[in-house]
Order: sequence, then C-alpha cells, then structure tokens
Amino acid sequence: MFAFGKYQRRNLRILYDAIGTLADAVGAELNQAKYLAILMPPLIQKWQQLRDSDRDLFPLLECFTSIAQALGPGFAQYAEPVFVRCINLIQTQEMAKADPGRAGVSYDKEFIVCSLDLLSGLAEGLGSSIESLVGRSNLRELLLQCCNDEAPDVRQSALALLGDLAKACVVHLQPRLSDFLTVAVKQLGSDIKDHVSVANNACWAIGEIAVKVGKEISPIIINVITCLVPILSATEGFNKSLLENSAITLGRLAWVSPEQVAPHLEHFMQPWCRALRQIRDDIEKEDAFQGLCAIVKLNPTGALGSFATMCEAIGSWHEIRSTDLQNEIYQVLHGYKQMLGNSWEAYFQPLDAALQEKLITKYRL
Repeated sequence: MFAFGKYQRRNLRILYDAIGTLADAVGAELNQAKYLAILMPPLIQKWQQLRDSDRDLFPLLECFTSIAQALGPGFAQYAEPVFVRCINLIQTQEMAKADPGRAGVSYDKEFIVCSLDLLSGLAEGLGSSIESLVGRSNLRELLLQCCNDEAPDVRQSALALLGDLAKACVVHLQPRLSDFLTVAVKQLGSDIKDHVSVANNACWAIGEIAVKVGKEISPIIINVITCLVPILSATEGFNKSLLENSAITLGRLAWVSPEQVAPHLEHFMQPWCRALRQIRDDIEKEDAFQGLCAIVKLNPTGALGSFATMCEAIGSWHEIRSTDLQNEIYQVLHGYKQMLGNSWEAYFQPLDAALQEKLITKYRL
C-alpha cells in the first residue's frame, strides 16, 4: 500500500493486478477489519479520482471484482457507490453507442464488460443482500440490452451476470424472464463453436434460472434440450466447461419438469451420462443427478439401453452429501433390479468389477 503513493500509471496496473490476485488466492481470509483498513482507503481514493471515461478504470474495476468476491458480505459497506457507478458506466456507454455527441464520450465496450463483471462479483459476494440495490436500479433493462449486444464479449459478461442475479435475487428478473430466456437460448444456436464462452454462460444461466423458478421455465425446456443434445453428442470442438454446464443444465431442467423431459431421454441418455461422469462432486452435480433420477423413474425402459453408462456416472461420485439424492439413486437401482428380475445379471455382470463392488457396497444391490 506504500507503493500506492509512489507508483505512476503503468506500475499502478501491476499493483491492482497484485491486489486482485491476492484477493483471489486468500478469499474470505481478507475479510478482516485490520486488512481492510490498509487495503481499501487508497483503492477508494483512486476510484474517486478517475473519471468515467478514463481507461485506467479497467484494471481498478477488475481489482474490485476480485475483492468483492473475496470479501463476500464484508464488501457490503463499499457496495452502494460501486454498484451505482457500474450502472452509470453501462448507461453512459449505451448512450455513447447511440449518440456519442449527447453522451460526451466515445463508445468503448470495455467499460461495459468490466462493469458487468464487477456487478457479477458483487452479486456473488453479497448474495441475496444485493437485492435492495438491484430493486432500486434499472439494471434489469440494461442487462437485457447487454444480453442482446452484437459484441460477443459483452454478451458473455451479461449472461454471467444473468446467472449470478438468478442465484441472488431472481425476483427482479421475473418481469422480463421470458425475454432473458429467449436471448439465452439463442446463444445455444448454430454458431456456437465461434462463441463457446458466450454459449457456456448462457447454458449455465438457464440452469440457475431453472432451479429458482421451477415450472415457470417449462415453455423453453424442449428448445433448450434440442440445443444441448448436439453439444453433448459432439466428439470434439467443445471445451470441457461447456460439456459440463450442458450436462448440469439438462439435469436441472429434468429435475424441475421431469414429465416434460422423460419421454425424450433415449435421445440423450448415453452422451449425457458420459458427460456427468466427468464432473467433480458438488451441488451442481447433485442437482443434475436429481434430474436423472426423476426422469429415469418416469421412463425406466427408455434409459435401459444406457444402463451401463448410467451406472458408470453413478459410480463417478466420491461422496454424495445429500441423503435425499442417495435415496433417489438407491431407488433407481433397486427399481431396475426388480423390473429386470432374471435378466438383472445380464445387465449388471458386464460392468467393470470395481464398479460392481462399489455399487453393491454402497446401494446394497
């Protein structure tokens, strides 16, 4: 922090980067009054000095994004002025795009991208306590505009914020929910390979919205699944993250509306289970498996052709924390054992010996 008084423009960028990296590395440990007293005053001073059209804001916005995520609720005391400025920056740039003369600045989409990313950091850090800030602003309309932007990097950041706001305060998205969903589904269309990161964020946001609004998402479910199946079935060309998010979102849609998804499961069960196998244990994987169990129970014969792959996906868990989910999987496996009767061995025996052992031990088969 001593360096803040000494450094000039170029070195300040390196300093912001170092502080951001520190925040990313230590996370919530940074949220202590003694550290904040050292760290925040010079950062806030710089924040106040820089004009809205100054490109030196970019590294500072990125630095604040890392700090907001690290401090979590501890960032609440700094949140309002930061939130308001991000909204103003986006508004100014949207105006500059339409009429640079009236805005008084020339358009630079980087201001929008950095502001959207910082708002995502705030939503992630503050969680539901960002609700009052969002409620008093026109963020919803601005966000919808950004989700429809022609620049892929603006859409990418906007869709990430859409997912973060769905988690934190979905109630403020609801008046325009169908518009947000329509634009998110559009990102999963034909030119997906050119803009994988945009599609990835759109896919994730749809899943987050689904978990929060449940049946309200029904009208777009079949559309989304039609887009996700080719991604899951592709042998190359997509990164791991998009495959994982597609598998999780498909599972979340199956969980909130199993009766809609179950009739189609034989079209995607095999590639879906292959993708689920790769995902590390976490809450998102739990959601996806809740969906898997829900649709398999409704259409067990449709999933029979993918029995081995499904068992491999179940075997990919190291530890399932949710007892609910453990019971669901138990019921699915025992349901098959009962349904297949004398044919059970023909399906179970071809499985890898270690997998058989794991399933027998864990689910008392």
